[in-house]
Amino acid sequence: MAADPATSRPDGPNASGELSERLQTIRLVDHHVHGCWLSDGPRERFENALNEANTDPLPEWDSAFDTQLGFAVRAHCAPLLDLPPHAGPDAYWARRAELGEATVAERLLPAAGVDDWVVDTGFGDEICSPGQLASVAGGTGHTVLRLEALAEQALPAGPDYARNFAELLEVETDRQAAVGFKTVIAYRTGFAVDWSEPSSTAVNEAARRWADRGGRRLDDPLLLCFGIRTALALQTERLATDGAGLPLQFHVGFGDRDEDLGRTDPLLLLPLLRDPIATNASIVLLHCYPYERQAGYLAQAFAGVHLDVGLAVNHLGGRSRELLARSLELAPFRKLLYSSDAYGPAELHYLGAQLWRTGTAAVLASFVADGHWSAADALRVADLIASTNARRLYRL
Repeated sequence: MAADPATSRPDGPNASGELSERLQTIRLVDHHVHGCWLSDGPRERFENALNEANTDPLPEWDSAFDTQLGFAVRAHCAPLLDLPPHAGPDAYWARRAELGEATVAERLLPAAGVDDWVVDTGFGDEICSPGQLASVAGGTGHTVLRLEALAEQALPAGPDYARNFAELLEVETDRQAAVGFKTVIAYRTGFAVDWSEPSSTAVNEAARRWADRGGRRLDDPLLLCFGIRTALALQTERLATDGAGLPLQFHVGFGDRDEDLGRTDPLLLLPLLRDPIATNASIVLLHCYPYERQAGYLAQAFAGVHLDVGLAVNHLGGRSRELLARSLELAPFRKLLYSSDAYGPAELHYLGAQLWRTGTAAVLASFVADGHWSAADALRVADLIASTNARRLYRL
């Protein structure tokens, strides 16, 4: 009796199982992440970390467990803490407090299946360093330098801020063996700024004004633009001399409530992307929600533009599959990266990986089932996004 062609061909029903199995075991590069907590804290700190936009204590009647992210934590993280899936919020917190923050991290971080952690070190005092993160999780930690944090260090170094910043950026890149840069201009001004190259005189005058205001929280668009252009120039120089990648990451879209979300549409970066300074540059658009389609267009239109949909995957929880599908619409597959953007609770480091694995497996399996993709192509694209693209981009 002849074999049923629907079950014997490589793209038949078994393709879904093969994809699911591969995605659950594939090793990842988390190309944008922060450290986790290793010291204990109150429940209020934990619940606040499940809400990206609201930094105030939650009112008595509310709970961050009653969100897509809160439900996802209870569904996927509870079993790793010896609880049944969907354990209630009080039971989950009680078990978490019993184990302690360090033990929770020891259980959840290795389960993420990450080989390389590319860590933004410019934010947060309570979290662990890249080396500590890798020590607990396994794998290797790498440093990304935040431009705005370096600007605050360069300001007191003397009257020639333009020179001070450029020298500090180069020194710290080498001292910390940095693999890239990060800017949070999205939080400070948004992208609707003058992207043209400022003169050194204008930069130093703006720095003096900033110093007169106390030198805190850089929000001068000229100085922010100068920092970004300086990082792009150093990236170009290093690429020509020693092949170092040093991509520049931009926070895009969804984030804390102190940003104006409407001014973080990545299409507002077009004047910069069209500037000769960015012609050969590698630029990474982080998170992107709800602008993932605009980011996909830019990745198609500009050779050096890459993107991820990290951060929002965690917060969308059970709806994250649709976001992952949209990220695969326009963007070339060699331009897509995996990230969690986890910060604080180790749940976020694990959950980002788990939701990406299950969501991507389901999306790719649907492409195969509908005859749009082969199973071999789906597996290859999964490898590209999981680690191959990031290894090439950051020269890991």
